[in-house]
Amino acid sequence: MIPFLWLFILLAFIAEVLGTVGAFGSSVFFVPVAGYFFDFHAVLGITAVFHLSSNLVKIGLFRKGIDWKLVFLIGIPAIIFCSAGAFLTSYVDSKPLQIGLGFFLTVTAIFFLLFKSLALKANGVNAVSGGAVSGFLAGFLGSGGPIRGLTLTAFNMRKEIFVATSAFIDLGIDLSRSAIYFGNGYLKKEHIPYILILIIIAVAGTWTGKKILEKIPADYFRLIVLFLILIIGVVTLAGALIQFESLA
Repeated sequence: MIPFLWLFILLAFIAEVLGTVGAFGSSVFFVPVAGYFFDFHAVLGITAVFHLSSNLVKIGLFRKGIDWKLVFLIGIPAIIFCSAGAFLTSYVDSKPLQIGLGFFLTVTAIFFLLFKSLALKANGVNAVSGGAVSGFLAGFLGSGGPIRGLTLTAFNMRKEIFVATSAFIDLGIDLSRSAIYFGNGYLKKEHIPYILILIIIAVAGTWTGKKILEKIPADYFRLIVLFLILIIGVVTLAGALIQFESLA
């Protein structure tokens, strides 16, 4: 078993709670955490299974609030481009894209926080393009939730519908990338105990996140999503720059 197992469990639980409250999934928090314990390819495989479990729980808890039109508009391109991104993980260095993603998330979140009346237009073009970009990043970097979150905020949905719709889209993404990760051998027998632990964490963390979400006023939900995206952007950018400098 990995050193500091209890620390790993605690951080994974926090990632799941935040991913539920922010409505764009735990992977965006979990991927950097898992990177301290496993190699990059193992992180991709473990994250996909963890995310798959948490999305099944979310769908069960929020199943009455799915916007099926957005599921198809965002989900279909997300699944297609996720498969492309997952395929490229064996051939392309992800570091430059991580830097770009961190910068984009940071600047975009700050922009929408400063200009609160502005948002992406709620139309089919933004839904499809947001799904394509988020899907590709999910397959290639392990997480595309913030882009999907930005896309969904344009449609001004109730928080329950936001979470359920995002989770259902994510479920398709997880299924497509998991198949490719398994085929590439990213998951090995020694990872099975951690996967079993993470399935339990997915249930507990999602349930806890739902309880917290119920206490959050609807007017503040979009701001919370943007603040979380800002934090994710800064952490992603800093981590990618540190790794880039260490390799230089």
